[in-house]
Order: sequence, then C-alpha cells, then structure tokens
Amino acid sequence: MPEGLLPVGLGLAARGDVREAVEYARLAQAAGLDSVWFHESYFERDAVTYSTAVAVEVPRIRVALGSVNPNTRHPVLLAMTVSALDDLAPGRVILTLGSALPLRLLQMGFPYDPDLAIGRVESAISDIRRLWAGERLPTAEGLPELEPMFPPPHRVPIWVAGYRRAFHELAGRGADGFLARPAESLPAFELGVKRIRAAETAAGRTAGEVEVGGYLLALADSSRRAALDRAKREPFVIYMLSVQSEPAMRRAGLDPTMRQSIFARWREEDYHGAAQIIPDELVDAFLLCGTRDEIAERADQFRRAGMALPILQPVLQEQEQVERVVDAAVLCAAVGQGTQREEAFRTPSIGPAHDRIGLGRRLRALVEVVRPFSLTASATPVAAAGALALAQHRMSWLLFLAALVAGVLLQVGTNVTNEIYDVRKGVDSITSPRASLALLTGRVTERSAFRLALVAFALSAAIGVVLIFARGWELAVLGVVGLVGGWGYTAPPLQYKYRAAGLPLVFLLMGPLMVLGGYFVVTGEWSLTAGVVSVPIGLLVTAILHGNEWRDIGEDARAGISTLSIRAGRRVAHGLYVFLLVGAYVALAAAVAVGTLPRLSLLAVLSLPLFVRALRASELGAMGQQRAISLIDLQTAQLHATFGALLVLGLAVTAVWNPGA
Repeated sequence: MPEGLLPVGLGLAARGDVREAVEYARLAQAAGLDSVWFHESYFERDAVTYSTAVAVEVPRIRVALGSVNPNTRHPVLLAMTVSALDDLAPGRVILTLGSALPLRLLQMGFPYDPDLAIGRVESAISDIRRLWAGERLPTAEGLPELEPMFPPPHRVPIWVAGYRRAFHELAGRGADGFLARPAESLPAFELGVKRIRAAETAAGRTAGEVEVGGYLLALADSSRRAALDRAKREPFVIYMLSVQSEPAMRRAGLDPTMRQSIFARWREEDYHGAAQIIPDELVDAFLLCGTRDEIAERADQFRRAGMALPILQPVLQEQEQVERVVDAAVLCAAVGQGTQREEAFRTPSIGPAHDRIGLGRRLRALVEVVRPFSLTASATPVAAAGALALAQHRMSWLLFLAALVAGVLLQVGTNVTNEIYDVRKGVDSITSPRASLALLTGRVTERSAFRLALVAFALSAAIGVVLIFARGWELAVLGVVGLVGGWGYTAPPLQYKYRAAGLPLVFLLMGPLMVLGGYFVVTGEWSLTAGVVSVPIGLLVTAILHGNEWRDIGEDARAGISTLSIRAGRRVAHGLYVFLLVGAYVALAAAVAVGTLPRLSLLAVLSLPLFVRALRASELGAMGQQRAISLIDLQTAQLHATFGALLVLGLAVTAVWNPGA
C-alpha cells in the first residue's frame, strides 16, 4: 500500500455513468483511501473502461480490476490490457483473477467445471507474469511462440478472487493477494484466512506475504432498522442472499432451506414477497447495515479477523450512500491504525465527506418527495396552451409564465400529499418498487412534508388570485376545481385515487382543464382548438398514472385500495395502457388531418422511439416480467415530456412560419 494512504478501499460496480464513478474515486482519494476496485459483473458494463477513466483522472489512488476472469478475457489479452493501464497509472494497478459465476459463463457459451476453473486461473497467473517479464509463450505445435510486444509494466500485484478451498490454497502458494467475495460471512472469511496462511507455510513463503482483502457490501442509513429494511427491498441484495451456499449458511448459524424460498421469489421478481420472509439475521450475516459507526465497527471485525484491506462497497451506488460508506471506511481505518476504539466510534466526523451530508441530504429528501421527474405532466399542458396562443399570435408572456408556475406548484402540492397518504395508508412500504423512501425512513417528517405541500398549494392559489383579477371569475371555478382535485387525489375526504376514479379525473384535470385554462389565461377566450390539443396530452398524462397503477397491482391490493387496474385485471390493464399511448398519436394525426392543428404539430411523432420503448416494456410486463415495468411511470413521463415538447415546438415554429396567420 502506498505510504500515507489509509488501509481501506472503496468498491464500485461497473454500472451507471462512468464520469460519476470517477467522481466517487476522487471522493475516495480526498478521504485518503488506498484504492478503488471495479468488479466485472455480466451483463453490465466492463470494469476496464471504468478503471481506465479513474487511472487517467484520479492521480494517486490505486486502481484495481477486481475481479476479471481468464475465460472471457484470455491471459494474453489481460497482459496487454494491464500493461496499458500501468502506462496510465504507473505502479498503481492491481489485477484480480477469478473464475466468474458459472451461470454467466454458461449463458455466454463457456463450459464450466469447478475442478478445471482453478487450473485455468493458476495457469493464467503464470502466463501473465511471463509475458510481463518479456518471455515468449509456447503455443500449439507448428505455430510460432507468443511474443510480448509491449514494455514490461511496473510491478503489478496479481490477486485471486474466490471462496472455495482451492482458491484459498492457490492464493497462499502463488498469488500476491486474495480478494474475498461480496456477501461473505465473518465465520467463512476466518476459515478462508486460515487456509491461505496454511498454504503460505506449505509453499515456504513468508507468513503474511499474501495481502488479504475483501468486498464488504454496506448500506448506510439513519439507523440499523432503516438500513436493514432498505436492504431487503433491493433486488441485488435479495439475489445475493438467495444464492448463498448451504455451507455458508450453516457457518453463519442460519437455516439453509430459507434461501430456496427467497430464490423462488427472486426468480418471480416478487421482491416485496421476498422482503417479507428475509430475517434480519440473514442480512446481518452477509452485509454491513446501519449507521456510519455501526458499519465501521462491523468492518473492523473483519479487519481483526485478518482482512488487511477492507473494501467497502455501497449496495446503492448513489451520491449519498457513497459519501456515507467512504466516511465509514475512514472511521474503520482510524480504528485499524490504533485510534482508541471508544474515541473513534464517538467521533462525529472523520474525513471530508461527512460534512456535506447534512443540508444536502435534507434537500435531496425534499426533492425526492416532490418527484421532479413527473413535473412535466403539469408543465406540458400549459406550455402547449401557450404555444397554441403563440401560433395564433395572441401570446401574453407574463400571464403565460404565471399560469405555468401556478400549474407546476399545484402538482408539487399534489405529489407531496400523495406521498404522505400513500405512506399513511400502507400503499408505500419499504419494499415498494418505486416508493419514495424519504418519508418511510424519516429523512423527511410528515410535518415537513405537509408544510411543503401547503406552501405549494398556497403559492399556486395566490398566483391564481392575481390571474382572476386579470381574466375574470371563470378562472376562480377552474382554480377551485384544480385545488380540490390536487388535494383530494389521495387526501380525505375524496381520496379518489383509492376508489378507481384516478384515471378519468387525472385525464380531465391535467388534460382539458389545464390546456383550456392555460389558453384562457393567455388569451382571455375559450377555444375548441385548445380542447383538441388537450386530448393527446391528457391521454399520455393518464398513461403515466395507469402505468404506475398497473405495475403496483400487488402492493395496492395488499393495502386494501381499489384501482381500475385491480378491478379490470392485468390483461385489461395492459390493453388500456396500449390504448392510451396509441390513442395520443391517433388523436394528433386526426386533428392535423382535419385541419384543426397545423401540420408542424406532427413534429411530436419524432417521439416514437420512446413510444416503442414503453410499448415493448409493457409487452414484457404483460408476459409476467415484472422487472420490465419497474420504471414504466418514469418511461411514460419521459415519453409525455418529449411528445409535449415537440408538439409545443411545432406550434411555436408555426408562428414564425406563418407570421401573418
């Protein structure tokens, strides 16, 4: 380990934005961590690309491929790749070799034999080291030897990853380090260390010559209870717990038969059901869940058991979780370097990451309950009304902007109220597929959420009063309907979302009401054309809600509420979703065909790729692949926003194209 760095690493999955992973590596370096590790998991992104980006952009931290395998990456290719990486990060690269998951190898056509796997890894270590030393490798008879044509790299340690005895013994006799797998229990890890040290002695190596590290999956929250509940709802965690071997379960003191029930629910994508049968003891055995101090203390237990390099990996690879896990890593390292345990675990903040969590965390929690991705549902109808007025050369920009802000504020109040009453009624639980966790985990109190909703409604109403003075009493009627509709969506006494009335009322409120009302604000008149524009927009807004209700049939039924999807069934729900999507395009085409809307309105058809994506996801969902529609509300919102933006653009361009119209 380089001098001055803390003996702890950060593990990252090769998924998501590469640039975001680089920022996480910068955070780890700023905190003084030793290394950042990228595990190659099929079929996500490849670890080499992420490691290369960090090697270039983050100048001091060690970069580890942990792990890759010689099945999908031939030893010659690995030697070439790591030689190039070493050129970017001289002396800072670690290569870890494992056998990869048998299932993934079989899916790619690579036969797997557990006895042959260890031999393949061992021969790969030998071949790579010889190539790095500039030696030639023999090949098949009659072919020339393999000659390395790259300069020898700096010393690159080769680690072995695995969990079976054969991999422990290989690490002890011939590797530079050993990497324990994610979700390894403490008893299993202690057994592995004993095997490694015994193999070291048998091979005549110096005791402790092999550096031992391991991934420690961590999920941080305000309390252990909150962290455990959140872990149980994550498909990745459910999978990792369900594939533990019988010996691993027994070593942790757990009943091996429970994993079969969990695995069956994982295969069915019934994550809610899986969460209900996972005991706390099972999560605690294989993950580190809790506060910063609790995670650090658990990681320190592995350190004292022989893990010289704990590698903390956040289960949820998001900014807040990475910051908390890095903070816990720094605290663990402080204890490992001799800081008094009592003093270290009382320390309110060690490392730079912790200071940024407080205010930023609260703001992110408030944004979470607002659900900003859905706000285009209110912005688009008003924008379409303004664009229509612009195309008719009747635009009043000040009144338009006031109507736009009022509409968005009305939806903010509705969204937050919806969050509050979904939690109260039990519709949203810690295992719900897309529930906001801010209220459930206490990051936002119900009182704060109510305050936010009431402020949004009050500001919307205040703007509405100004608009009433500008345009007349008719707007008062629309305003009252909008406020009552927004509040009554889930709040008593109406709660029409829970009474199978959500879809038709959302269509009316966020389709015709908002478009006609927005047009009246801007022009002072009512318009049949505005009503026509509202139809495709209203259909797509309704599709957002319907996709959500269709996906959440199970959770909603368990909570005792009634939605149209529950009453109609999954098959009819799928058909209705398709009708709403297709209907939006048909309505637009018909309006253009009869001359009600200008031809440039057909720019909205450029949103068809998003339409196809949503339609394909719905087809997979109808076939029982629940995971395919886990993001259907977000995908439909993106389609609605894109369709609406292109429609607005077409109407606005019409104003320029026909200036005399």
